[in-house]
Amino acid sequence: MALLITKKCINCDMCQPECPNQAISMGEDIYRIDSDRCTECVGHYDIPTCQQVCPIDNTIVVNPQHRESNEQLWDKFVVLHHAERL
Repeated sequence: MALLITKKCINCDMCQPECPNQAISMGEDIYRIDSDRCTECVGHYDIPTCQQVCPIDNTIVVNPQHRESNEQLWDKFVVLHHAERL
């Protein structure tokens, strides 16, 4: 499951530099998460770092449009980081 940044976002810039997959970027009004790059930090951390550093509770949530199993997140992690090393 990719994560989603809700309209509660205050653009504090805490989440973007913490993302190990470079999945977070500034959108039109608030930060957004690229579901093709988000692994919920699988392969890096036990819990998503963006959720940990966000100062506003329930601003970064599971995206209901992009549900993925833990295995799918691992596969995405391998593809993303193997391709970057080539």
